[in-house]
Amino acid sequence: MKVTEKVDTTTIIIPKQKNFWKKMREQKILYMMSIPVVIWVFIFNYLPVWGWTMAFQNFRPGRSFSEQEWVGLAHFIELFNDPHFYLVLRNTLVMSVMLLVVGFTIPIIFAVLLNELKDSLFKRTVQTISYLPHFVSWVVVAGIVTKMLSTDGGIINDMLVGLHLIDNPIQFLAKGEWFWFIVTGADIWKQMGWNSIIFLAAMAGVDPQLYEAARVDGAGRFRRIWHITLPGIRPTIYVILILSIGNLIAIGFERQLLLGNSLTREYAEVLELYALNYGIGMGRYSFGTAISIFNSMVSILLLLFANGIFKRYSNTSVM
Repeated sequence: MKVTEKVDTTTIIIPKQKNFWKKMREQKILYMMSIPVVIWVFIFNYLPVWGWTMAFQNFRPGRSFSEQEWVGLAHFIELFNDPHFYLVLRNTLVMSVMLLVVGFTIPIIFAVLLNELKDSLFKRTVQTISYLPHFVSWVVVAGIVTKMLSTDGGIINDMLVGLHLIDNPIQFLAKGEWFWFIVTGADIWKQMGWNSIIFLAAMAGVDPQLYEAARVDGAGRFRRIWHITLPGIRPTIYVILILSIGNLIAIGFERQLLLGNSLTREYAEVLELYALNYGIGMGRYSFGTAISIFNSMVSILLLLFANGIFKRYSNTSVM
């Protein structure tokens, strides 16, 4: 006996995708609103890249572009043959890793602790106090840190002497091996509250019913944090971590310039300060541009590497 099986041949009709120009006509207001932003980004972010050509020239101010002497990769070769460059690179990487590990973790912990506060008035007060240092310039912060670590009336030395932990005041800012920890501590104090804002915003998006269900099941506060809060903000943590890795060696120079001195120079000088001193400071604009290009290219490679790793293993990426 022959059995005939009926096959469902229902056809799924997929609507034809709208073309680009039709979408532009429908969303023309949005495109027009974005034009000033695009112009701003082009002028201040892309147009200055033309200045990178200085790294391949013996740039002399006052000469036209066609009159400049082209030297190819000579400045990059000089850079990589300079022993001082590797000392500066060491300082940059060490301080960057310290700021990434400690300066990235502390705001998350601080945000979790704030999120657990029940007294809204006290919570807002702590938030406001923790945000304020972000708006204080590094000039003022450096002055505060210098005064606190001073041997003449500095609160840190007075406390250590008063607790009989040391016999004589310590010149903290004269010890190069301590400079990295001083800069890291000052940066955490200044940026911790501000950096915690985005994590607090992410925690506000976690479904409150998850906490209620966990509480009914007998989960304590720490278990709720570990199994609900942290997994709920994991994508945010990954995105911020990717961007932080991309800026690993672009740490600026204000902290090092203001807190450093001749005794700690071996530990304080970073790439951007190196470009300032040996490039702009000595009139070697091409050499300073070569340092900046190296800094930018390493940042781009780190960003792409971190983005690829997180995209592969966590399905989270920024591009």
